[in-house]
Amino acid sequence: MQRPPVVFIPDILSLFHLALTRSEPDPTRLQPTAIKPPAMCRMCVVAMQFWRGLDSPCTLSLLVVFQLAFVLYFSLGGFHGLASFLALSTQQEFDYSRAHDVYTNLSRLEELSSLHPGRQRTNQLKYCPRRSPLLVGPVSVRLASPRSMDEIWKRNPVVSPGSLSTSRLLSHLRSLLYHLHPFLQRQQLHYRIYVVHQEGRSTFNRAKLLNVGVREALKDEEWDCLFLHDVDLLPENDHNTYTCNSQYPTHMSVAMDKFRYKLPYSQYFGGVSALTPDQYLRMNGFPNRYWGWGGEDDDIAARVHLSGMKIIRPSVAVGHYKMIKHKVDKGNEVNPKRFNLLMKTRSSWRSDGLNTLTYTLLSKQLQRLYTNLSVNIGDDPVRKAPLPPAKPPAKNVDVASANAVRQAHHVSTNKTS
Repeated sequence: MQRPPVVFIPDILSLFHLALTRSEPDPTRLQPTAIKPPAMCRMCVVAMQFWRGLDSPCTLSLLVVFQLAFVLYFSLGGFHGLASFLALSTQQEFDYSRAHDVYTNLSRLEELSSLHPGRQRTNQLKYCPRRSPLLVGPVSVRLASPRSMDEIWKRNPVVSPGSLSTSRLLSHLRSLLYHLHPFLQRQQLHYRIYVVHQEGRSTFNRAKLLNVGVREALKDEEWDCLFLHDVDLLPENDHNTYTCNSQYPTHMSVAMDKFRYKLPYSQYFGGVSALTPDQYLRMNGFPNRYWGWGGEDDDIAARVHLSGMKIIRPSVAVGHYKMIKHKVDKGNEVNPKRFNLLMKTRSSWRSDGLNTLTYTLLSKQLQRLYTNLSVNIGDDPVRKAPLPPAKPPAKNVDVASANAVRQAHHVSTNKTS
């Protein structure tokens, strides 16, 4: 079996240098001759004389440097790996062992919003800066003891209403709202959080729920950016700004603790992602045919490329997220047909997406910390489970107590000025 080139590099240089040192002519053995050496011998003599002239400490040091650079080049994966290494060396580093409280600097934002319009404003923060001066970097994420909605409301007095689920997912929602609201406020964004719930007993369909959330959000306002956010992911660094790239979709959750803060594979697009409305329309939204767990993230990533775009990401040092651990949800079992569907993405993405989305909006309620959407998205054609009659909840009654709720996912939108 042929060994990698890097294994041979030290041996080649060492043997060649050994040949040079052993090729010194012995003056006592030089004899005049009239025999003309062949062409190959003349080439060898010229080469040996040339390398004998380079046999100096400086030259050898230079060769060692080039040798090490060559080894580093291949060990990092060639040109692309070397470029990535050099890019990482210039990126800002963060110490996640010294994280700030998630509500750090939020009082400065409250003071700014409470200033009287006629009062002279000195040392005031600029409106919608490119990078907010309130950012602190790594923030502490607490997964235990979820806060109550009342406590979260008191900690976020600037949040307006409208910016339920099962008992377990309600604890996830509390944790997300507790961390996400101060996270977005420090970035000085105008935003709204939509929570989309699938009613009924059908198999869970994440991508279709995201389609519903986007369509309903765009009815309310002309948002500049759409964030598709899983309920169980908490951001750990507020330098990971929740804004969109004007050209390409952005995958935000690059480094999750579930994957040891590494990207599991190059085309991964799950967790948290951001698109402009134009990018969303260009890729025909998301697929509606993935009932159950798995496959829809890879389908969405394929749509990005098939529509002539590419996926961009923040640095691994910035895109840190913690996942709230939980068991597999009943009704969200692994989709056995996900690989067959993925093989058809190239031919089906134009005919399966936003242009074929059907659903029934059962209720839309402006809660104090989010906007709640309860929807009936139909039934999994494979399982054919009968749905109960869809009845809107009574007035002033929480959806959680009026209906059985399957899941919760979040569509976070923002608008920059």
